[in-house]
Amino acid sequence: MALPQLSPDMPPQSFDKMVTNAARASNFLKAISHEGRLMILCHLVSGEKSVTELEELLSARQAAVSQQLSRLRLEGLVTPRREGKAIYYRLADDRPRRMLELVYDMFCNEEKG
Repeated sequence: MALPQLSPDMPPQSFDKMVTNAARASNFLKAISHEGRLMILCHLVSGEKSVTELEELLSARQAAVSQQLSRLRLEGLVTPRREGKAIYYRLADDRPRRMLELVYDMFCNEEKG
């Protein structure tokens, strides 16, 4: 996929769309740029998890996990579901999974060394 090129003769509406998309991308990248939020997303790739499950998986306090989930929810990356007193989270769409696959390939895949 070729990236678009900025040029002086670009129509104003195309430039405005690029600026809007850059802001959306920046917010997305900021949301996943925290290691705690990144780890939450990694755990949610395998499926829905309760806040309690995430606390255990991350060895983190409920307040810290809830704070990170709140940011991910604000950015539209996770979706909550309440069942009784428990709250479950899942990925809101495929964007986090796709980004995590790229991050894994770049930083974690031992075969790529």
